[in-house]
Amino acid sequence: MPVALKTSPDGAVAQALGDVYRRLAGVCEALDVRVVRTAQGGVTAAELAADPAALNAFVEAEAARVHDRYGTRPRPDVAASRALHDYAWTVGMLIGGPWYLERRVPRIRPEDLRLDLASGTYTITPGTELACLTDDPMAAHPGVLTLPQEEQLRAQLRMGLAEHMRPLLAAIAPVARRRSRALWGMVSDDLVSALWYLGRMLGQEGAAIRAATEVLPVAVPPYPSGADFRYLAGADGRRHATRTRTGCCMFYAIRPAEACSTCPRTCDAERLRRLEG
Repeated sequence: MPVALKTSPDGAVAQALGDVYRRLAGVCEALDVRVVRTAQGGVTAAELAADPAALNAFVEAEAARVHDRYGTRPRPDVAASRALHDYAWTVGMLIGGPWYLERRVPRIRPEDLRLDLASGTYTITPGTELACLTDDPMAAHPGVLTLPQEEQLRAQLRMGLAEHMRPLLAAIAPVARRRSRALWGMVSDDLVSALWYLGRMLGQEGAAIRAATEVLPVAVPPYPSGADFRYLAGADGRRHATRTRTGCCMFYAIRPAEACSTCPRTCDAERLRRLEG
């Protein structure tokens, strides 16, 4: 966040963030994260950005998981993109999820989130800073930045995610062999994807699509595109939400016949087949 804030002496901010992170983990099966009070092992984004050996281990661990799951050894750039995709989706959920559920935006420092390379699981230490609206019950606590308007809070979300991801993107770009637009496209895709997934898990897909579109209505630097949802009409007349990723997650390079449903390589007929199936 762009201002210096005092740490809450009563731990109220950390407690509130820990509660919402646990709620997210309970709702979202795909979110593999534990909430801890103190850092415990693993590697942080700060270490990945600063230590080439740690970054190499990050990519190698993902390559090993791909091999175990799919029986193929991915190229280093594919493994790097897949590892980044998983990390960006997790951070997108942990920053965007509290905003969706409670209109609170946590500041997650790169050292607050740790990844166990062997298992692929995350641990997060709740921080002491968040942003919220002026009428939020947390507004009076030290460590809280209050904002009067919804759009200012959404801007804080975009800024906080970018602040967290920027050093890691710079470090991984040469390994992933991707330029800035593709990397930031992946981050924006994974934020939108996380909100969309959370909404589906809550039975609120329509509300989540509207929320993701409010966060990224159009390209907002450094994010190169908006949420860009659209609808496909099925044979029975039902409308199915879809969108096309800006930054490819590279799964097609592992399973060429099974590109993601939001991949530019997946045609609308195939998307409908999967949605209706």
